[in-house]
Amino acid sequence: MEKKRIAIVGASGYTGAELVRIASTHPWLEISALVADRKAGLEMPDVFPGFRHLDLPRLNVLAEIDLSEIELVFCALPHATSQDVIKTLPETVKVVDLSADFRLRDTAEYRRWYGRPHAAPELQEQAVYGLTEFYREDIAGARLVACTGCNSAAGLFPLMPLAEAGAIDPGEIIIDLKTGVSGAGRSPKEGTLHSEVSEGFQAYSVAAHRHLAEFDQELSRAFGKRVRVTFVPHLLPQNRGILATVYVRGEPARIHEALRRRYEREPFVFVLPFGDHPSTRHVRGSNFVHIGVVSDRREGRAIVISVLDNLAKGSSGQAVQNANLMLGLPETTGLDSAPMFP
Repeated sequence: MEKKRIAIVGASGYTGAELVRIASTHPWLEISALVADRKAGLEMPDVFPGFRHLDLPRLNVLAEIDLSEIELVFCALPHATSQDVIKTLPETVKVVDLSADFRLRDTAEYRRWYGRPHAAPELQEQAVYGLTEFYREDIAGARLVACTGCNSAAGLFPLMPLAEAGAIDPGEIIIDLKTGVSGAGRSPKEGTLHSEVSEGFQAYSVAAHRHLAEFDQELSRAFGKRVRVTFVPHLLPQNRGILATVYVRGEPARIHEALRRRYEREPFVFVLPFGDHPSTRHVRGSNFVHIGVVSDRREGRAIVISVLDNLAKGSSGQAVQNANLMLGLPETTGLDSAPMFP
């Protein structure tokens, strides 16, 4: 089988670099073009010296890329910019978008949460939400897949099976989430400077984080009725990793069994033995999710904890997993590397 030619748009960011890291060892993907407007003309090792050992194309602007032989484009651009770029791509090219631009099925909801009209509503009708384990068949036949938010993925992996099984009360869900600073992107921001983040711990976007829109959309669909959760993210003084502690009302043993059954054949999601709880260091740099269930001291309540790497399973790893399906490749190809430890 010939290799599938891909392009990465936004290659100078964290998710772009993670895509290069994964794709460079993928046996059936060939990186044919790298796009980064502000870094155009540079070699990839000039931006990320860790890639000196790879033979990669020079960074370029999109207008100078020949897309005629490209089968799939990864779009790793900031939110509110992907729509304008993707609508200019040839219809023959498949697209995996890592931004929030096509995650919300209702364009009115997009406008409410992101403060601007959707720039490509006709494409939104084609887009498939990229939570792979729940939309696998739709993704395989899609032209455009919108990868989930990393925080959303960390909360949805434990909650979606419980919603589908009717194992928890939809009116009592609290998602208390901690995330590493790489989730904020590579562009310099005062709030993510080392001196602002280290030796501290803080909540942010309290009751207003945009990933609430994804929780609203997906959990309402899974429960079959309108659901609104409490979600508070916190910024950890570490580079990678998300840990979501989810407080729910339901029978702990039933909750654990529902999760175990749902994921027992999934290659990347592992449910730990009842009572065990996971750590971000056990999934760092990998495409794996670990989920643990613990009984609360109050009867009829449980604490569910999930961890994933925000740049891998929460973003670029998930993107490659979706691309494998879209290109007719085995879903796990290029993604079974063990986590980095310590």
